[in-house]
Amino acid sequence: MSFNNNYRSSIGSKDLLPEEKFRQEKDSMGTIEVPLKALWGPQTQRAVNNFPVSGMPIDNLVIWALAIIKQAAAKANAELGIIDPDVSAAIQQAASLVSAGQYNSEFPVDVFQTGSGTSSNMNMNEVVANLATSTLGRKVLPNDEVNACQSSNDVFPSAVQLACLNAITFKLVPAWQHLRDILWERSEAFKNIVKSGRTHLMDATPITLGQEFSGYASAIDYGIERILGCVQRLGELPLGGTAVGTGLNAPVDFASLVIDNIRAQTNLKIREARNHFEAQGFRDALVETSGACKVMAVSLNKISNDLRWMSSGPRCGLAEISLPDLQPGSSIMPGKVNPVIPEAVCQVSAQVIGNDSAVSFAGAAGNFELNVMLPVMAKNLLESLHLLSSIANLFADKCIKDIQANEQRCQTYALSSPAIATALNPFLGYEKVAELVKQSIQEDKDLKTVVLESKLLSPEVIETALDVLEMTKGGIRSL
Repeated sequence: MSFNNNYRSSIGSKDLLPEEKFRQEKDSMGTIEVPLKALWGPQTQRAVNNFPVSGMPIDNLVIWALAIIKQAAAKANAELGIIDPDVSAAIQQAASLVSAGQYNSEFPVDVFQTGSGTSSNMNMNEVVANLATSTLGRKVLPNDEVNACQSSNDVFPSAVQLACLNAITFKLVPAWQHLRDILWERSEAFKNIVKSGRTHLMDATPITLGQEFSGYASAIDYGIERILGCVQRLGELPLGGTAVGTGLNAPVDFASLVIDNIRAQTNLKIREARNHFEAQGFRDALVETSGACKVMAVSLNKISNDLRWMSSGPRCGLAEISLPDLQPGSSIMPGKVNPVIPEAVCQVSAQVIGNDSAVSFAGAAGNFELNVMLPVMAKNLLESLHLLSSIANLFADKCIKDIQANEQRCQTYALSSPAIATALNPFLGYEKVAELVKQSIQEDKDLKTVVLESKLLSPEVIETALDVLEMTKGGIRSL
């Protein structure tokens, strides 16, 4: 669903489009000029004029979700006798075209708008009404027919939640499953490559490269678990609550019919809110989902930084692994190659963590029966979901799957680490082993040589005790 932000943010402005012809439209506030060819109407135009803020329109997935709701609501309203069947059919047809992305350019309202999302809801009502009018051959009313039994206060939050569910179900989770699987593949490939562990960025007891990568894969798997844990509450839609959660002007069966229609069309896990007053006045499900995104970003950042450290060099760093060479790394240093994908991952992580701060702040700003920070919550949360999806695929395919291990370097570090002396504790005790470690460092000798020279243990015992690969399997070596 691509769109031209410049067109969507600027159309309707006489200053930016001097060649545009206009028509007169009237609403409850009076008459206003609307671009002649635009499908929107006066309320959308007022919002375009009132909010020249960022040049960023609402996310295409929110447009999709609003259209899906209008289509489902029109079907339910016909079944309930609220609107005529022919009007319902025309609305459904129009909304289906919008949900397919054919009219994304007709939604120019800035994301920073009225806090309830009323401007975008009316933008949808007007576009669908005008399309339906063309089909039907008589006027379809945006408020009384397209928006029948609805309020922006229950429609827009439902649309945002549907958009997030779509992004999670069809984009984020598959991308993260792919990244997890690639990490598990690398873990298996590296299972017998022993290296020095590190704590506090200092030498620690041995670990295999495969064990490290298994930790990365599990962190990604837990991220998937966390985001899927939000789906149940994110899927509780406030539809049917209308203005304040009481359901005024909506038949009792309206919400269940609409939600059944949406579920059948989208295959998303949704249901009517258990409590419409919570669903209307709180945005906690969005805050929770954003929090899960933040944890996912933190995990990605940790993995990326580990890879940057392990691939540092190639001569003066750790150089335990090699990342794929993707592009020249310097405009002045010939031959330099940088870990560009992990760097991009770290930047995405920073953005998602920042987005979560905005979502949390906005989520705490609700008053009584409505939170009027919903558009900015939607912008930031959906951006996080999109970023985490695209970067996971990029990380897997352009970096992780082609990582190569420098097995000899890893082995050298493992044998050189003074921390392998830990395996001698059961034989010589902590204090005596500490003396041998200090001697090894002072004399610049490997630990095995120092222990052999000490003659405190037989060569056979030393050889077995200091088997670095066996150390990675845990347990106490009894010889």
